[in-house]
Amino acid sequence: MLVRYLPRRFALVLLAVAATWPMAAPASTSLASDDSALVSKAVGYLEGLTSAKGRFEQTDSRGETTTGTFFLQRPGRARFDYDPPSGLVIASNGFKVTVVNRRLKTIESYPLGLTPLGLFLARNIRLDQGVFVSAVDRTASGFIVMAQDAHKRSQGSIALSFSNQPMRLQGWVVTNAQGQSVRVRLADLSPSPAQSWKFFELSDPARGSGPAS
Repeated sequence: MLVRYLPRRFALVLLAVAATWPMAAPASTSLASDDSALVSKAVGYLEGLTSAKGRFEQTDSRGETTTGTFFLQRPGRARFDYDPPSGLVIASNGFKVTVVNRRLKTIESYPLGLTPLGLFLARNIRLDQGVFVSAVDRTASGFIVMAQDAHKRSQGSIALSFSNQPMRLQGWVVTNAQGQSVRVRLADLSPSPAQSWKFFELSDPARGSGPAS
């Protein structure tokens, strides 16, 4: 069943570049100066994106698409509320990423630092440490920063897409070691009022306390 497969599949996507983002020894790059300038521009934008809300569209390697609402509250917090009939809610509380399926009443958690979400939820984003920026590609409306594990402990990668005018995170593509990719596109991403920390804490739906908050 697709519904049963989705939570595990998304969790694997989050872990596809596991250990990609540890803040360890500096990673050398051979980027041209103009590429390095774009990377610095992306980092500055992400660090300034403190509280935002938008819509997302996720397409997996099978071409199946799901949609929902995305909340970002840096540092550390994010939440994905999938549209019905999915039943999925995924949230980071700054320490762990929790995946809840309201329909199946299941819950799974993973350390935030072992997921690509840790890249742009960190207080200080460092693309020169632990992360190897393999390329910067220009697009018609912006650019894409492609990164992977500098220490080659993971064969996965992530590609962050940005628009130039206005400067905005458009989404990302996570690719695992087997070459399977999941694309997330963001829309209507704009500043929003800060949410309570409780909004990013998901409860176990099997405990009879109602649906995940």
